[in-house]
Amino acid sequence: MKEEKICPLCQGTGWVLKETKEGAVAKRCKCYEEQKVEKILEAANIPRRYEHCTFSSFEVHNESHKDALKISKKFVADYPVLNFGLLFIGPCGVGKTHLAVAIIQELIRKKKAPCYFCDFRELIREIQSTYTPESPLTESDVLEPVFQNEVLVLDELGAKRTTAWVDETIFYIINHRYNNKKLTIFTSNYLDRGEEDEDRRESFYKKEDDSLVDRIGVRLRSRLYEMCKVVEMWGDDYRKMVKQASYRF
Repeated sequence: MKEEKICPLCQGTGWVLKETKEGAVAKRCKCYEEQKVEKILEAANIPRRYEHCTFSSFEVHNESHKDALKISKKFVADYPVLNFGLLFIGPCGVGKTHLAVAIIQELIRKKKAPCYFCDFRELIREIQSTYTPESPLTESDVLEPVFQNEVLVLDELGAKRTTAWVDETIFYIINHRYNNKKLTIFTSNYLDRGEEDEDRRESFYKKEDDSLVDRIGVRLRSRLYEMCKVVEMWGDDYRKMVKQASYRF
């Protein structure tokens, strides 16, 4: 069990006395704000694998990475005066999830913004599990943090092939956030066909690969255009090219 440390300044009360011309005045101790940030981080549901993801640990390998990092930092700097989210698109292993998590970590630490991370497939699975008689949770329990947090990261959008139920459920979630002016950051491995630079895309995708519209449908893709700025990222799979090479026996 982790031993709880008591702040030497406030002795765990969260308050300290500051001398002023009018006398001693009670002020919040700095540990109170630090604990507040830690609680928001704990509630953000960031997987342990991505806890290290920050702007400073993001590696820039090409111009698309440089642009994506710049956009991500600007997003944090401008928050909360924003009316759009972000949609990171690109092949596997180019850093989309890294930047999405780095954004919410920065928002939590610098602006104490309530944020939440969820994987597209896990979210669908959790919602479906509430329909079983033995489930201790309801659909509302699962969706509450998805609806209520100011910034949501929905990772791997389109990773589960769409069905009528999945399509309606995800549209309901995204439309709820859109109508309530909640910012959403998406990542997707699927190509947004119809945009420029066909040669570059073909070097990372096959023509027979599904597009984003194939995976989430026209209606949802249209709503994403309203909600988000598209951030394209390109490059080789970092996990394959670098991580594998680093493993030694």
